[in-house]
Amino acid sequence: MSTLEDDKMIMLGNRLEKLLRHRGKQARRLGVSCYRLYDHDLPEFPFCIEFYGDKLYVAEYKRRHGMTEEEHDQWMDACLKVIAGVLNVSEQNIFLKLRQRKAGRLGQYQKIEGVRHEFVIQEKDLKFIVNLSDYLDTGLFLDHRITRQMVREKSSDNKVLNLFAYTGSFSVYAASGGASEVVSVDLSQTYLNWAKRNMELNGFTDTPSYKYIHADVKQYLKEIPRGYFDLVVLDPPTFSNSKRMEEFLDIGRDHAELINDCLATLRPQGLLYFSTNYRKFVLDKEQIKPAMIRDITKATTSFDFEKSSNRYCWRITK
Repeated sequence: MSTLEDDKMIMLGNRLEKLLRHRGKQARRLGVSCYRLYDHDLPEFPFCIEFYGDKLYVAEYKRRHGMTEEEHDQWMDACLKVIAGVLNVSEQNIFLKLRQRKAGRLGQYQKIEGVRHEFVIQEKDLKFIVNLSDYLDTGLFLDHRITRQMVREKSSDNKVLNLFAYTGSFSVYAASGGASEVVSVDLSQTYLNWAKRNMELNGFTDTPSYKYIHADVKQYLKEIPRGYFDLVVLDPPTFSNSKRMEEFLDIGRDHAELINDCLATLRPQGLLYFSTNYRKFVLDKEQIKPAMIRDITKATTSFDFEKSSNRYCWRITK
């Protein structure tokens, strides 16, 4: 490795040390064991690095790096040695992914080749199963940490609908907040099963109060009773064209219809938490039926996403 490359590795190490001192301290103060440490802070190192307890999720954003495969492997080995050394994590506990940088949630329904590595992590007093090797996402979106707590605080004795439920983290928080009913809806049976396992892990066993619906959300919303739910969580992918859907989803185009259908399922004064990771998203307030809309993006952005989050979030009251 050249002197210039050595200098760059030193720069990476220094940056990680600084972030670990700052964000590590914040995480310990807040009792957070899973958090994002680094997100492409240095142009030369296009990584996302997240702690999951004593393990690291390291995702390299796909780009034209100009290296041969062998050169890239050597460069990556050098990077991982710096990351492991500075963050005091064994290389066996580092899970590396290659991700395509896109506008929204990445590959929510995509599985990749690899050995299954599931383990349980804790967020506040709740437990979740994460998988750092088999899917493009880990099973827990860390940027919704505060939003999940907001849902928990509003769930007591309420009927909660979790749409595009993924692995059910919002469902777990709603149940832990004392929800009288929690309905989780997703197009992927794999993720619904994962959601059920997360619920059971926290003591919320399979009862009529907890339902898991395998369905296309857009179609499901047209069929459920009006004014039935007290709280709805809507966190859709930016785009989806699954063969199991009757029509493709484009959140920029479809969000007003989705929000209006969610509002129809709510009782008067019911709450809708809507979020999106679409970078170019503009909320079409004129097309949304009468409701009180409050932008809570800043209020729901946690310390580890203040400079890197592309998530927008609103609380909408019917």
